[in-house]
Amino acid sequence: MAAVSLTTGMKIGALAGRSGLPVKTLRYYEDLGLLPAIGRSEGGYRLFAEESLRRLEFIRRLKTLGLSLEEIQACLAVHDAGELPCGDIELQLGRQIERIDGQIKELRQLRKELHDLLAGWQSQPAKDSNVICPNLHV
Repeated sequence: MAAVSLTTGMKIGALAGRSGLPVKTLRYYEDLGLLPAIGRSEGGYRLFAEESLRRLEFIRRLKTLGLSLEEIQACLAVHDAGELPCGDIELQLGRQIERIDGQIKELRQLRKELHDLLAGWQSQPAKDSNVICPNLHV
């Protein structure tokens, strides 16, 4: 780590301001190994490279596609080893589609259950002190 890198590094507050992410999130990402600091200032502040902004944008993009931080970390590990993570990302996105398909199936089942329940719904059911709402059959 050259002294030049440390003098050009930005403090976590500046990175938070430029990235739009809270300092707490950046610290969490650093703790997980997603966002490495390049060192610390003489005052002990974390310093981050300009490249950190691109890395945060990458993390943000994969999060919007539904990937977990663990999955993103695996992709970044490939990148940090000097390789392109495109193949790994493709696999993760394929798995995400499978998860979404499962969620859609579950939501369709829930939708059908709700329709069936409402089909027999009574607006003014008979009161029963042992039942909170007779329409729910619980």
